Amino acid sequence: MPDHSFQNEFSEALHSFVNASLDDILKPRPNVSPVENAWKLAVECAATVPAYMDVLRTSGIQIESITANSFFDLPILTRENYVERYPLVERCKHGDIHSCSLAAVSSGSTGTPTVWPRSTVHELEVARRFEQVFVDTFSADSCSTLAVICFAMGTWVGGIYTLECCRHLSLRGLRVFTVAPGSNMNEILRIVMELGPKFDQTVLLGYPPFLKDVIDEGQGRGVKWSSYHVKLVCAGEVFSEEWRSLMATRVDTPDHIKSSASIYGTADAGVLACETPLSVLIRRWFAENPAAATSLFGEARMPSLFQYDPYHRFFECIEGELVFTGNNGVPLIRYNIHDSGGCIEFGEMESYLKGQGFDLVRCAKDAEITCRELPFVWVFGRSNFTISFYGANIYPENVTVALELTPICQWVTGKFVLHVDHTEDGNISWVVEVELASGANPPSYLAELAAQTIQAQLTRLNSEFAHYVPVNAQLPVVNLRQFRDTEWFPTGVKHRYTRR
Repeated sequence: MPDHSFQNEFSEALHSFVNASLDDILKPRPNVSPVENAWKLAVECAATVPAYMDVLRTSGIQIESITANSFFDLPILTRENYVERYPLVERCKHGDIHSCSLAAVSSGSTGTPTVWPRSTVHELEVARRFEQVFVDTFSADSCSTLAVICFAMGTWVGGIYTLECCRHLSLRGLRVFTVAPGSNMNEILRIVMELGPKFDQTVLLGYPPFLKDVIDEGQGRGVKWSSYHVKLVCAGEVFSEEWRSLMATRVDTPDHIKSSASIYGTADAGVLACETPLSVLIRRWFAENPAAATSLFGEARMPSLFQYDPYHRFFECIEGELVFTGNNGVPLIRYNIHDSGGCIEFGEMESYLKGQGFDLVRCAKDAEITCRELPFVWVFGRSNFTISFYGANIYPENVTVALELTPICQWVTGKFVLHVDHTEDGNISWVVEVELASGANPPSYLAELAAQTIQAQLTRLNSEFAHYVPVNAQLPVVNLRQFRDTEWFPTGVKHRYTRR
């Protein structure tokens, strides 16, 4: 028998998606605050989700006692105390997975696969984040767009979820034509060259290092990227503003602010937030003013900076980690995925920047940027991707900046591995294994130049490094490795920037 309740839910979600404009969706809702909206989801889960019912029961919380004021007293959920403790069906509403139609799979620190189901209703909600990117950043409401999905296709969240969301954009009247070659380099380049000329712009969607490989490989094969008006949508890794400018230059996109956008997504809950032209404008200012960035973000590395719809995903920051609430096939209430970061309201960000001498609204107007007054969330990612040297944390983000500067960037891929070496006499040094670009024939001085540039950028960006590490130990050892070196840069696995 058909599930009429789901049919009604889908019909309402589809009607809203097709007919409600982005402006309508993202405008303030005076009758319901974001906290009240999150509280309503918590109350619904307390009545319908068996696993969440048990969490509240064992915490001594009665459903009737949950109010908007007590929302912040609800227990924090984690993979360990919730996902790994309760069977999948018990984490679904009514203990029933059948209202969902598709799943993504993730593996946590244990390596055990976790299934995250969803329905088209959930995809339509997430597709709004892609609409934000395609419309506010790429002006896809006024031009035709070829969207090329370069995420690996399969049960992982990146590929198929992105494909479905991009397809849904056509329901909004956007002329977005989607092709999904996955991570097949030859097929990506063939599709761009064959279909690209038929569209006003081409958007490549994938992980930043792989998209760089695509651009570099295309250049090597004679692809004239400037002909296709290329834009990039990235996910999965933090990249620097130098990287954004480098990619914009290589594809000949003059407006660097609107050349690319990053999305903050997880298998657990789809897309949580996205870069906007406004957040990019702010981040680029912070990149030029590292002291102001460190003062706000609390660390000497540049996080990704996003804006989010607090009615779609409600964020909190607890002890330096992000906690969110949102509906999905497995609804999550105050869920901590252990991403380090923080969040700040629009007005607070505006006031902070003004105190630093940066008039956000005026600068956005001068840059002809849509200024949506949405809250911001920043994300460093998992905190274990660092090395410690003389008590100072060295972040990959600091090193990335150096390797993306001219002239170094023309000989390297941008991938590297950090580690600390201990010699037999008890001395230590820090080492950067750098991957050369395919077919690169670098000058003999490249390793020395890279080491000096890395040191200069670290002392500029990381005051901890500058003050903790003795000057005579600050210069790293740089080893240049061949493209796809099997020991340091093997293919077919996710790259890690540190090795212990």
